[in-house]
Amino acid sequence: MPRETVLALDLEGTLISNAVSQFPRPGLHAFLVFCRDHFERVYLYTAVRDAVGEAIVRTLVCENSAPEWFLDVPFVRWSHDRKDLNHIPNARPCDCLLLDDNRDYVVDDQLAQWIPIAKFEAPYSDTDRELERVQLVIFDRLAQGGLGA
Repeated sequence: MPRETVLALDLEGTLISNAVSQFPRPGLHAFLVFCRDHFERVYLYTAVRDAVGEAIVRTLVCENSAPEWFLDVPFVRWSHDRKDLNHIPNARPCDCLLLDDNRDYVVDDQLAQWIPIAKFEAPYSDTDRELERVQLVIFDRLAQGGLGA
């Protein structure tokens, strides 16, 4: 059975509101710590241009919404209409999970690797608990695959 050791994270609608308002989703810091503890590699896979994405990451870290190591998370180059996990360096799609709020960006034959999350959208509720819910989903999936905590 493949070991899912790589996590690709969407940015807009998943971790933050969007690239304009940049509101961090409640629980972001703790969720990112969980990701770092449970995956060998974490990537950002977003339609946001790298320079804008890097500025957003810096802001999240400066505001303590993300841990400092988040500054070093690489971006997956994306120039297509879908987030193909084959574009993640030195990984097979079966080694990866993709956390994204938008099914339209998931490659059809990689649906098994997709972890859906409800879109973080206006009104941006401070009681949103999607990252906590998804953390449990990911934890259960890793435990079933033999990785566990």
